[in-house]
Amino acid sequence: MKRIWKVIHIYPSDSNETKKVLSHMYNEVSKELFGVGTTLLKVSVDKNVITFQAKHRRASRSAALEGEVPSLKQEVDFHLSLLFKKKLRQNLEEHTDWEVEAVLRDYDSATQLAFTNIILK
Repeated sequence: MKRIWKVIHIYPSDSNETKKVLSHMYNEVSKELFGVGTTLLKVSVDKNVITFQAKHRRASRSAALEGEVPSLKQEVDFHLSLLFKKKLRQNLEEHTDWEVEAVLRDYDSATQLAFTNIILK
C-alpha cells in the first residue's frame, strides 16, 4: 500500500511536524528497499539543509552475503545507497514544493549507520 503524504508547501522548518513527516518518508523508502525501517532516526533542519542520522537494521540476506562474498555485498550496498537517494529525492519532490539540489549519503555497513543530507535550492 503506497502511503499518500501531505504536501508541505512551506520552506522546511525545524518543527516537530516537519521532522515527523520527513521521518516517515525516510522510513517508507527504507522499508521499500530493505524490507525494514530504522532502529534510530534523527532529523534536523537548518535553513536549506535537511540531515537524517539513521541506524538501520541488518537484513539477513545482507549478513549472508557478507560472510560468503564480501566484495559483492559492498557493491550491492553501494547500488542500494544510490537507489535510496534517488527514491528519497523523488518522494521529496513529489510531496513537497521544495527543489532538491543534491542528496548526499554515507553508509557504513559495519555499524549500519547512515547520514543523509538533502540540500535544497
